[in-house]
Amino acid sequence: MPPVTLALVTANVAIFLLQMAAPAIVVPFALWPVGSARIGGSQVGFEPWQLVTYAFLHGGLLHLGFNMFALYMFGGPIEQVFGGRRYTFYYFVCVVSAAIAQLAVSAMTGTVYPAIGASGGVFGVLLAYAIYFPRNRIMLIFPPIPMPARVFVLVYAALELFFGVTGTQEGVAHFAHLGGLVGGFIVLQYWRGTGRLRR
Repeated sequence: MPPVTLALVTANVAIFLLQMAAPAIVVPFALWPVGSARIGGSQVGFEPWQLVTYAFLHGGLLHLGFNMFALYMFGGPIEQVFGGRRYTFYYFVCVVSAAIAQLAVSAMTGTVYPAIGASGGVFGVLLAYAIYFPRNRIMLIFPPIPMPARVFVLVYAALELFFGVTGTQEGVAHFAHLGGLVGGFIVLQYWRGTGRLRR
């Protein structure tokens, strides 16, 4: 694994272990909607650092495992294309844009639940992979159908939009995932427009 991808995976795993030992760290570092609410006798609400810290918390071993496997699979090749500095910038732009999308949806729907997970950053990395390696084949877990990366991303984005609009999968921040895609797309379009990272 290239160094930044390795550092991100290591940090996520280490913080997950800390989370298991001290579950209370989730409360101040998860992404809470703007405003405040009383949860378990404590007053909680949005703080600026949560735009980043939420992405290092996970809701269980499977949640962590899927995100880190995707980061390992797709992040390494993209880090080699971008270089460490731009890859780091790109990843965290996707994390923050995912958080902003989640905050906007929470404000519109009035939900008071926190969001956690690296999925916003991972979705941005997946978009970059589809753009720079569009013909590489990716195998779906279910159904097990191989498809080109660009088709995979389009299908995945459509499913996220469908689930988000219909509320079919509760407890999953579908619009945050889409926010990560949008943030990544904007950065890539800017870089390509300035002649950077053109392949």
